Amino acid sequence: MNEKTEGQKLSEKLFYKSENAFEKLEKAESEKAFEYCKGYKKFLDEAKIEREAVKCAEAMARENGFVPYSFGDELKIGGKYYINNRGKSMFLFRIGSENIKNGIRIAAAHIDSPRLDLKPRPVYEDSGLGFFKTHYYGGVKKYQWTATPLALHGSVVLSDNSVIDITIGEDENDPVLYINDLPPHLAQNQSQKTLALAIEGETLNLLVGSMPYPDKEASEKIKLNILSILNKKYGITEADLISAELCAVPAAKARDAGLDRSMIAAYGHDDRVCAYPALTALFDGTLDSTHTVMAVLADKEETGSDGNTGMKSALLRDLIDEIARALGESPALVRANSKCLSADVNVAFDPNFPEVFEKRNTAFINHGVVISKYTGARGKSGTSDASAEFLGHIRSIFDKNGVIWQIAELGKVDQGGGGTVAAYIANLNIDVIDLGVPVLSMHAPTEIIAKLDVYMAHKAILSLFNA
Repeated sequence: MNEKTEGQKLSEKLFYKSENAFEKLEKAESEKAFEYCKGYKKFLDEAKIEREAVKCAEAMARENGFVPYSFGDELKIGGKYYINNRGKSMFLFRIGSENIKNGIRIAAAHIDSPRLDLKPRPVYEDSGLGFFKTHYYGGVKKYQWTATPLALHGSVVLSDNSVIDITIGEDENDPVLYINDLPPHLAQNQSQKTLALAIEGETLNLLVGSMPYPDKEASEKIKLNILSILNKKYGITEADLISAELCAVPAAKARDAGLDRSMIAAYGHDDRVCAYPALTALFDGTLDSTHTVMAVLADKEETGSDGNTGMKSALLRDLIDEIARALGESPALVRANSKCLSADVNVAFDPNFPEVFEKRNTAFINHGVVISKYTGARGKSGTSDASAEFLGHIRSIFDKNGVIWQIAELGKVDQGGGGTVAAYIANLNIDVIDLGVPVLSMHAPTEIIAKLDVYMAHKAILSLFNA
């Protein structure tokens, strides 16, 4: 074999190169990634909406010795605590042995995903068919939600404040729900519309029945039959649906994708593909950190992070301040010395649509977890833009811990863009940078990720916690 030339050696030293992680990893490490993703797929199937994600996270937390925390409770060194915020977001933290003035190591992900929510008064019948009206949640391509099996997930709160959880369409013996679309024979006018206008929001109506209630004297017999079925099974009435949060999501299970099983096809990778690694890093048996560490599972990111379960709420600041005061330090100092990975997905390069990507600065499937110095849109609007110093710090941590990572933006400058929770955390005077898994077909009812990239997200968060 010929010895490398001086130029080849210099290229290896000076050039930055992102490459397929399978080319770098030992077989044993790849096998770890595949094994790790078995748990992730289970999490995806059990946590299709944020309420279910919180329940799963709470069960995992209890199994790992975490206990519920309320403001004012005593905090002990080594103590493991969690806050279940209204059943829709969650904060989990472990008090380290070092002085809290050194800050908290945080991984913040979100657990809501694009979907279709039922309107407050959803039930109606028309022309012999029964429907539920919906209001889409988050950034969806509306046409992707037609003509596909859907399941109903969520909770109904009765007038006596009791809560009834509902899941319809996941068991193989369950019925599924469905949104009609035109056949190609009748879609001449529809086909001439843009994708954004071909399916309007008010046509995303769930088909839920066609059988009339067996009483000739009753009115709206199909609607009555639907409500009768719900009443018999769950004890609810139409008025109870006003105080319900019910979501239509794809009925499919998470599945291995590709003949080589290297990927996972599922609903809700954005952003449970980052939420799960944040949890597993916190529970990892190799976590041997003196730092106080925290995992945040936020709600409402897909609609702007507003509300008391979103990252714009005061809860993160309140919690950090409470921890600081309980351990005798300045809350402002603790926040200033804290470090955070805003764990959210990035878009993966798709060779079927190369025109929207700037290939030198985009993420690739199987190239590891993605660092994004900034997000935002156009002229970096809506981003925190991490400092070069903090990015250098994160690079150093990852390289020391064998984390395979890549750097990327979200599409071409004037074409792409998107937001995460990073800016709201940075506004608390916390160093933060975006980190996540590259996704194909982001925000579609079924998204694709690579198993190696998920595992690298776990390693990345664990390395910050341990650094």
